[in-house]
Amino acid sequence: MIHYTLYPHKTSQEWVTFVHGAGGSSSIWYKQIRAYTKHYNVLMLDLRGHGNSKPKLKQAFNQRYTFEVIVADIIEVLDYEKIENSHFVGISLGTILIRQLAETYPDRVRSMVMGGAIVKLNVRSQILMRLGNVVKSIIPYLWLYRFFAFIIMPKKNHRESRLLFVREAKKLYHKEFLRWYKLTTELKPLLRLFRQVDVGIPTLYIMGEEDYMFLPSIEKLTSLQSSAQLAVVPQCGHVVNVEQPQKFNATTLGFLNSL
Repeated sequence: MIHYTLYPHKTSQEWVTFVHGAGGSSSIWYKQIRAYTKHYNVLMLDLRGHGNSKPKLKQAFNQRYTFEVIVADIIEVLDYEKIENSHFVGISLGTILIRQLAETYPDRVRSMVMGGAIVKLNVRSQILMRLGNVVKSIIPYLWLYRFFAFIIMPKKNHRESRLLFVREAKKLYHKEFLRWYKLTTELKPLLRLFRQVDVGIPTLYIMGEEDYMFLPSIEKLTSLQSSAQLAVVPQCGHVVNVEQPQKFNATTLGFLNSL
């Protein structure tokens, strides 16, 4: 089972589950813990191979990860802790996992908060993915990760987010990085499905106005799906919860409390 941390609330019956992005860990949510634990039971996850979820021996021989496999890890924790359903808060790739979970287990998802969400790969991001695929076995993966982090979060005010993700990525094993990177081959058809199908679960997309790679597609999506709404945070890049934590917390808790 993947590593997780529980923060029980004395009176609330509702759970909020946090899902980090690729290369990160549950530590990226440190600016959310105090605000959220005042209102909800909180579950923080480390996805397989990340943070304290070290790869097990049987996983060492598994050369391929799928989004279904990663989602099953999350469901295993929910089942073990007898959490029937939860609100989910994700960042970056974590939003894709939450959306996949909603597709497969809609009764387990009360709502979705999607920070720095990815629903479409623009031309630049597709070129980056192809470039990474060519060089991922040739150059050290941390070089590649630093390069990607700089392209996605290039501005001075994105520096804290950039350094945080690079620091967490150092904890990944090289083979683990490659397994996660191979997931990108599944992205295009999966994201197309997500854009076409509205699962009808209340969803808040919270994006930085400087998240130039992913914000335009979210603006289009939220104009078409009735269950979705969009909050744009000024002077903020991809990792909204780190760059603008007070705005992130106030906006997302306001959304959850309104449900």
